[in-house]
Parts: sequence; C-alpha cells; structure tokens
Amino acid sequence: MASCFRGPLPGRRSLPVLLLLLRVSLAQERAAATSLLSGYFGTKSRYEEVNQHLLRDPLSLGPPDPGYLLPSSACAPLQLRALIRHGTRFPTEKQIRKLGQLHRLLRSQERPCPAAQRLARWDMWYQPDMDGKLAPKGRLDMEQLAQRLAARFPGLLSPQRRFAFASSSKHRCVDSSAAFRKGLQLALHRQPPARDIENETTEINDKLMRFFDHCEKFVTCVEENATAMYEVDAFKQGPEMKRVLEKIAATLCVPVRDLNADLVQVAFFTCSFELAIKNVNSPWCSLFNEDDAKVLEYLNDLKQYWKRGYGYDINSRSSCILFQDIFKHLDKAIAESKSSMPISSPVILQFGHAETLQPLLALMGFFKDEEPLAANNYEKQMHRKFRSGRIVPYASNLIFVLYHCDQAKTPEEEYQVQILLNEKLLPFPHSEETVSLYTDLKNHYKDILQNCHFSEECELSKTNDTSTDEL
Repeated sequence: MASCFRGPLPGRRSLPVLLLLLRVSLAQERAAATSLLSGYFGTKSRYEEVNQHLLRDPLSLGPPDPGYLLPSSACAPLQLRALIRHGTRFPTEKQIRKLGQLHRLLRSQERPCPAAQRLARWDMWYQPDMDGKLAPKGRLDMEQLAQRLAARFPGLLSPQRRFAFASSSKHRCVDSSAAFRKGLQLALHRQPPARDIENETTEINDKLMRFFDHCEKFVTCVEENATAMYEVDAFKQGPEMKRVLEKIAATLCVPVRDLNADLVQVAFFTCSFELAIKNVNSPWCSLFNEDDAKVLEYLNDLKQYWKRGYGYDINSRSSCILFQDIFKHLDKAIAESKSSMPISSPVILQFGHAETLQPLLALMGFFKDEEPLAANNYEKQMHRKFRSGRIVPYASNLIFVLYHCDQAKTPEEEYQVQILLNEKLLPFPHSEETVSLYTDLKNHYKDILQNCHFSEECELSKTNDTSTDEL
C-alpha cells in the first residue's frame, strides 16, 4: 500500500534535518559559551557589555535612568566635556607575536589532540602591522556614540554650536575622533548643517591625553620598574592561575612547561578580540569556562589596579593636570554665563585611552574597594568594585555636564553638575547623589585642585630611588 506520507515517517527526521538541527544546537551552545565569557574580558571588553540594549539597537538611549539629566524646564546644559576611550582596536604587535608563538606550538605537534588540531587549523589572520589600530567596528563604536550623544543633548550638540576636538597622538585615537565627527555630522544632517564637522581639525594633546608618558616618577617607578607589578607576577604563579594553566595544557595535550600565564592570557584575549572585532565566537573561546574567565579577568584587573588605579598614588596623582583642566573650563563657562556672554567652549570632546580614564576615576575616588587587590585575596575580591571591563571597555566615556538652573532659590543652586560614565549617571563619592552643586563639587575636590601640581608630583627624588615604597 502506498504511503500516505512523502519523506520520513512520523516521529522520524531525515539525516540532513538532523544534521541541521545539530549544527544549530552547537552554534547556540557556542554563543552561550561566549556570552558566559564576554563579561570577563576586562579592558578588551565590547562597549555593549556595559550597555546590553545596544546589541538590539545601537542607537538606543536605553531604559530611563532615575534622576537622569536635570529637567530642561528648570536647568539648561551649559557645557559638556567628554573624555572618550578609542573604539574597538586590533591587537598590538606584542600580542600578535605571542599569539603567533602559541599558534606555531600547536601546529608543530606530531599527534595533536582534537582541541589543538582545531586551533592549529584556525586562520592566523592578524598581522604585526595591525598593531593596535582602530578596527572597522571601532569606527562604528564612535559614529554611534556621537549619534546617541547628539540625541541625548540636542541643545548642546547642535549645528549652531562650536565643538573643540582633542586627541592623543596614537592613530587609534585620532581615527576615533574622525569617526566621531562623521557620526556627529550624520546626526545633525536632519537639520541644514552650518558647517562640515567631519573636516574640523583635532588638536593633538598628549600632555592631557597621555599625561602618564610625561610623568617621570610614574614612568621610572611604575612603568619601567619590574618590581612594581609584584602582585601581578605573584598571581601568575599562584594556585588559581596554576589550575587554569594545567587545565589548558591538558586540553591542548601540551606539556605544562611549554605554556605560561602570558600565553594562556593571549589565547583568552584572542577570544575577546574575535568577538569585539568580528562578532564571532572564536574556537579559542572553547578552551575556557566561566571559572577560568574569572581568574583571567582578575589577572587583568590586578595589572590595571597596580599600574593605573589605586595601587600607587602616583598612578592617579599624575592625572591631576587633566582634572584641573576640566575644572578650569567649567569655571570659565560659569564666568561667561554670569556675564551673559556666549559660552566659548560649550562642547569639548577628547579622545584617549583606558589609561587616560582609569587614573582620573581613581583620583576622584570612584570604584575604590576597602582592601587593595592582591595576589592572595582572589576569593575575597569576587564582588569587588574595581572591574576594568565595567569601567573602561572599548569606547568608554566619562562625561561632565554643567547646568545653569534659572529657577534656583540660592546662588549656589544656580550651577549644577552631573557625571556620566558610559552614558549612565555616576553617583558622586561625596554624596552618593547623581547631581551636585558645582560649589559642593569644587569644595570636595579642593585639595586636588589647589595642591596637586603635576611637575611636583612627577618629579623624581634626588636620590633616584626607584623603589615603590614612597609611591
């Protein structure tokens, strides 16, 4: 009797359909694995990790934030100062060289196990001349950030306004500035453009954007001092990293002696680069689970803490030149406002690095834990405030907004400030509020504004002692 069904019998599937479902299932598992890891990539994190709504709509301003922005009926923004980390970048030459070393090790195995075989077949497409350059995704990061800021502050980022652009001399920052200007031009095309923003010049200002390079005490005692990263080196040799190292060596069927913490970390960063640059789940990600990722995030955070954060006072004190410049322009805007003059610098946009933002945030007292991060307190720091991926991912931004409130009851209430980190309101350390009277803010930071002198902070002692004891 002829079958009533064409194709497979009920309850059974053809082999091609089963293979398709299997592929979909594996793809979903790999995507889930990446999402478990992607929150632990530290400074190599996508901006979307701190603003998940951008994965659905890159121009969305996200859910309303309680207390977000002062009411326009009572307060008008006078000045916006944005410090912006460059967008998503390619690995540096040093990272690419280490990855090449690891890739060659896997390709040289005579009888590789499946994991090593899969990675040996992986296309090593990174080239040394990429060396930290801005990736196409990084340009998109900047264009979209510009469009969101224009939508968030239409009174300030408008065709009639004057914009001041400055950048670090590094190509990824200069290119980020250009991409941001392109995004701003796109955002303002809805109205007749008053001028071509894209072709406005960007001032190169390493004194402000790379202040750390100009601070002799930091360079000598931290940057070039091997003992300054004692806690980082100790953690690399500690039990947590030893467990990860042994696991990765077993997975790749290579002797533990052929691997080290740096090579394991570059494999982890390759997973992060592939996700950030190409939006793909790299085969390198399959080496790690969430517990491994937490350990490797802590290793990265230790380095950031001791080199750019609270580890040594000079890390943050070297940024006082930038901090004081911010308040100098805020003071000038207030003086112009009181004199009923046009604000000469209503929008200041500066492009730098994670190393520009992190010391400044430390100087201001943000994300400070009760105990220092150390090699021997990994478990105690599981819920730490200092997590670099949540603070300074690619395209991270710190924005100061000065408001004039014409319905103020007292002169002190007339000028108020809000700070946004990655487009979210940041509560002030002195009040835990998301808005501050400008006079209160200046008073809170009075010591830094009056007594933190860059030349004195950064001067090496006459003894030329390069120990970290005095830092």
